[in-house]
Amino acid sequence: QVQLRESGGGLVQAGDSLRLACTTSGPTLTLYAMGWFRQAPGREREFVSAITWNGRNTNYAPSVRGRFTISRDNRKNTLYLHMNNLKPEDTAVYRCAVDKSPNRITSVPSNYDYWGQGTQVTVTV
Repeated sequence: QVQLRESGGGLVQAGDSLRLACTTSGPTLTLYAMGWFRQAPGREREFVSAITWNGRNTNYAPSVRGRFTISRDNRKNTLYLHMNNLKPEDTAVYRCAVDKSPNRITSVPSNYDYWGQGTQVTVTV
């Protein structure tokens, strides 16, 4: 069983940056593709970004491309989401997820097998 834990969320102003991290205390994440999703109150879960097991291929939602960067450090068993130039519309709970298909970078939530509980990101004007 893979248990994921996100960290790094917080309250920031528009234009600020944050770095989210996702770690596991269970099996290694090295063999899995991973992704970030977010969900704002009253809205559906939204794909943010995904990365293959080796970090060579990534996928971004159009709304974050050019501002967010996904990365991973397999030696530390950690996934990151670097978020720059944050906007109020980025406010949401951000969750990391594991896809047991190592080379798939899908935006479809049902393709992911394990999920973290999430970390809150709030961006004020």
